[in-house]
This record gives sequence, C-alpha cells and structure tokens, in this order.
Amino acid sequence: MNALLTPWTTEFGLPPFAAISDTDFAPAFDAALAEARAHIAAIAGQAEAPDFANTIEALELAEALLDRVSGVFYNLAGADSTEAREALQRDLAPKMSAFASEVTNNAALFGRIEALWQGRDGLGLSLEQLRVLTLYRQMFVRSGALLQGDQAARLTAVKSRLAVLGTQFSQNLLADERAWFMELSEADLEGLPDFVVASARTAGVEKGVAGPVVTLSRSLIVPFLQFSPRRALRQKAFEAWGLRGANGGATDNRGVAAEILALRAERAQLLGYASFADYKLEPEMAKTPAAVRELLMRVWAPAKRKAMADAAVLEAMLHADGIAGPLEPWDWRYYSEKRRLAEHDLDEAALKPYLSLDAMLAAQFDCANRLFGLEFRALDTPLYHADARAWEVTRRGAHVAVFIGDYFARGSKRSGAWCSAMRSQRKLGGEQSPIVVNVCNFAKGDPALLSYDDARTLFHEFGHALHQMLSNVTYGFISGTSVARDFVELPSQLYEHWLEVPEVLEKHARHWQSGAAMPADMLQRLLAAGTYDQGFATVEFIGSALVDLAFHEGAAPADPMQKQAEVLEAIGMPRAIRMRHATPHFAHVFSGDGYSSGYYSYMWSEVMDADAFAAFEEAGDAFDPEVAARLEQFILSAGGSEEPDQLYTKFRGKMPGVEPLLKGRGLLEEV
Repeated sequence: MNALLTPWTTEFGLPPFAAISDTDFAPAFDAALAEARAHIAAIAGQAEAPDFANTIEALELAEALLDRVSGVFYNLAGADSTEAREALQRDLAPKMSAFASEVTNNAALFGRIEALWQGRDGLGLSLEQLRVLTLYRQMFVRSGALLQGDQAARLTAVKSRLAVLGTQFSQNLLADERAWFMELSEADLEGLPDFVVASARTAGVEKGVAGPVVTLSRSLIVPFLQFSPRRALRQKAFEAWGLRGANGGATDNRGVAAEILALRAERAQLLGYASFADYKLEPEMAKTPAAVRELLMRVWAPAKRKAMADAAVLEAMLHADGIAGPLEPWDWRYYSEKRRLAEHDLDEAALKPYLSLDAMLAAQFDCANRLFGLEFRALDTPLYHADARAWEVTRRGAHVAVFIGDYFARGSKRSGAWCSAMRSQRKLGGEQSPIVVNVCNFAKGDPALLSYDDARTLFHEFGHALHQMLSNVTYGFISGTSVARDFVELPSQLYEHWLEVPEVLEKHARHWQSGAAMPADMLQRLLAAGTYDQGFATVEFIGSALVDLAFHEGAAPADPMQKQAEVLEAIGMPRAIRMRHATPHFAHVFSGDGYSSGYYSYMWSEVMDADAFAAFEEAGDAFDPEVAARLEQFILSAGGSEEPDQLYTKFRGKMPGVEPLLKGRGLLEEV
C-alpha cells in the first residue's frame, strides 16, 4: 500500500513519514498527475456555462492530490536528498513542466476563464474572488495561453528545458558542496574559537575523516574565514567556496547558466516582451528594470564609499601584520573581525554562548506570542529526519498550524535557509491549516550555538513562517507567501527587527551553561555594532543584484562569466569584495525562475520593512497591540488578496522612501 495515496490519519494530517519510502514517490506522482488531468479535462469539457464555482473554484481543488504528494517530495528533496530522490527530481522536471503547459495551453479551459474575465462586472464576485480570477487569467496569459501553433509548441519546449536545467543547476551545486572539504591538522586549529573547532570536528565525523575539516557550509566556512590566522588556508577555503559550480566536469554550471539565459530571453520574446526582465518584473511591485536599477544605484554609491573606507582600514591592519600585498577577499572577514573586537569590544566567541539555538527559538516564539497571541507546543511525532523538530501552533486554544524546524547542516541538504509549506492554508473545500517548514544550515553542536547572523537568519525564516501560518484567505492560490516576489521578503526582514529589541535579548540571550543573562555592557556593544560592516554586506548584495538584472535586461550573454566581469568592472566593484553569489552558484537565479531578475527584491522589501518597524517605534512599543493587529490584518493574513502596495498603504498609510533603509544600514550619513 502506498502511504502517499491513502488517507492520512496522523495527528494534524501530518505526512506519515515513517510509512513513506522513496519507491512510493514515482507511482504516487503518476497517480496524482492522472487524477489532476482527469479533473482538468472535466472542468474544460463540461457543458454548463462557466461560472466562478464550476471553473475557478474547481481549478483550485483539481490538483489536491498532486499538491499533497509534491508538498512532501520537494521538501524532502531540498532538505534530505538521496540518490533516488535526485534521480526522481530529474525525471519529474520535464513531466511537471509538461503538465503545467497542458493546463495553460488548454484552449477550452482558457476560454472559460476569459469568458468570466470579460463578464466579471456582472458576476457579483467578492474582492477576493475578483483578485483570484484576475491572477488566474494573468497566469494563463503569461504562460502562453494566447499563443497558437508553432509559437505555443516552442514555448512549451522552452519551459520544459528550463525545468530540466534548473534541476541540473541545483544538483550540480549540491554535488560540489558535498564533495569538497579541507582537512585540518591540530596545528591548523590555532586561533580558532572552541565553537569553530567543535564544528570542524563534527564535520569531520560526518565526512568520515579522523580529524577536523572545513566544509563549504556557510555556518562553518564563514567563522573559519573570520578567525583563522593561517592566510594560505583562508585563501584555499575561500577560493573553493567561490568555485562551487565552476570546477569543470559534469557538475560545472557555467554552460547551464548560459543556456538558461538564452532560453529565458526566447521565452520573453515569444510572449512579446522586450526582455526577460520586462516579462518577469511586470507583475512585481517594481514593474520595470529601470525602477530596480534606480533603487540599487541609489544605495550603491553610499555603500561603496563606506566599503572603500573600511577596506583602507583593514588593509592597514594587513600591512601591520607584515603582509605587503593588497587586501584580498579571504582577508576581509579575518581583519573585520579583529577590527570589530578592537572598536566594539565584541568577540563572537564570547557572544555565542548567549545565543544557543534553543534560547533563540524561545525568543522567536515569545515575540510571536506577544505580537499575535500564538502559542507553541512541542510535538513528539515522527518526522523525515532525526534533526527535525515540530510544534503545534495555537491561539486561544484553537489550532492554527504545525511548524517544523530543521536547523542543522548536513550533506543531504542544499545550502542556504528557506521556508516552505508542506500544506498551505485555505478555506475552500473545508478549513485546511498549514504545515510550515523552516530549514537552516547551522553548525551542529551540543548545544548548538549561533552567531548573531545565524540568529538573524532564524528570525528571518520565521517571519516567512508567520506569513504562512497567519494566512486567512479562502483560496489557496493567494495563500500565505503567494505574493509578489518583491513583497514576499517584507514579513521575513521585518521580523528580524525584534531580535534587536533590547528587552528580547535581555530576556532570552542567556548563557547556555549558567543561565546568566548577557551582560548589560555586552548587550549594549552588540546593539551598537548593528550597522558594523554594512558597507561590505551591501556591496556584495548589490553586486549580485546588478549582475542578475544585467543578465536579463537585454540579449542573453553568450558568456555569462564575461558579462558578470563587465558589470562588476563598470560599477567599480571593490577588489576585496566578491559578489555574494557568483553566477555558477547563484541558486536564487538559476535553480528556478523564482528570483530571476528578482534578487533585488530583498532590498525592495527592506525599504518597506525599515518603515514598517518604524510604526512600532512611533507607537513607543515594539509590541504595540494596535500596530501588531494592523500588521496581521493587512500583511500577514492577507496573502495575495490585494495588490501589495494597496496592502502596505492600508497598514502604514503611505509607501516609504529609501531613507529608512539607508538609516537602518548606517549609510544615511554617506548621502
């Protein structure tokens, strides 16, 4: 019996992970796709005239089984990959693309949607229903529903190939990250804090090596670059980190990226757009490439000035150590950490014992309780991996969601941090509560101790989770994070601000052994250093965002690496700072269409999150109940039920300018 295809009697309808095997997935997808196709055919072929219920609402429920199977599989494929799952992912990519194209190319089905759209004023639709109808029609048109003949067939082929290439890019990157590690001798541990040594030894055990190692996990390689006094080892590690996806052979992503860009340009041309960026940005808040470039360049100038001033200080420190050469990228974090200790008396090794994972989880849950009345109860239930943990989320005794946290780096998990939903909230067809997953790549330890950046990542992903958990809409199509890409980062980046609220750290940042609160002077220094090294962080981000935009603005570059170099030269990228994500490992842009032409969206959302938190500051209370209620009503619960600028204006009264962002990054004085 296939557990994916039988009713789930588990608590809260969680997937019965213990009963699911890898061999279940392929037949489950076959059955789910067959069922979905039958439902779509019935909707398109029915004799009754189209109405909202028999067409749009029927479409909302047509893929229920496929959604269930996909929700389990794709979460596992990202967080706990196996050879069997990777092989099935490669097999599914063209199949799932073909199915999506079948749906949007179904002329009879689109005819019903178009008839509803043309007669929408007489249908008596609610605002939410009108929004859903609008978005369905937009999705069909942007997927090629108006194309015919050879053009329609070519677009289908292009989308299928893009799906295959996106999967290949991801798996190549995972393979490179999994394969590389650098063994360390006991002497190589000199200067490394205990937490880095412990992480390196744990990583060595995972790799089957007798001693400590450095891997390409950000949670290990970044602190190694911060603390190791051995410059040659820093260089070796940094260069390996930068060469992910560009090592030649079967896992090299440079050719994959070039083909993706060419196909995206062709896709846009088939649909009548001047460029892929024009196509991609049309439904976003930014709307045009020009608007994106204007924001990025507005911030670039002060950020670069700040970074160059910082580089001069760090290079002087390098020379003081007797090294004659210029400051290199593998030097920046090392000397920046020394400078932070000197100028702010802030030692990350001394800070981390106060930022255990359990303490920071308690902090994020406490903030959600104070803001939105949510309560979290740990669940003892089988999950897909021993490291994953689950909580039931309730409010005033009523079930809201199940939240799963999977926090530790491992070879089977892709890099980065993300939020996803195994099941999204909706009311149509019966109340469906969400199952939300946060995945991170923190170094495992006993206990797991976080850096301040790690803690910020934890809060960031939980902000996305709140967007999913507090969703309160009828239709799954607009549920939770189903919003414009440059709006989706608002809840996540906004939630980071509560980590900076002194009373939160005073309560929760406690030493993992003694339980003592973080010393007041350390807390003050931590908060005072909040904008430290923001020139570096902003420059590495904008460099990546501008390269992404340039890739998609005009004709596809034959050689993406040359184009990358040209863009960085044109903006005068500082020598000692590299893009946050170079092209061969730029998964945001090449593992799928999600952030293609859209990496800027983190900064677009930051303009809003800085202004949104100011609403709490103006109220004089970071937990002001009236502001929190408006935030939930107009942002967190609303999903994609209205245009994002309308939702934000309802929350805040107006759209913000860029000044709060510059102030938040400590760059305002540079303007």
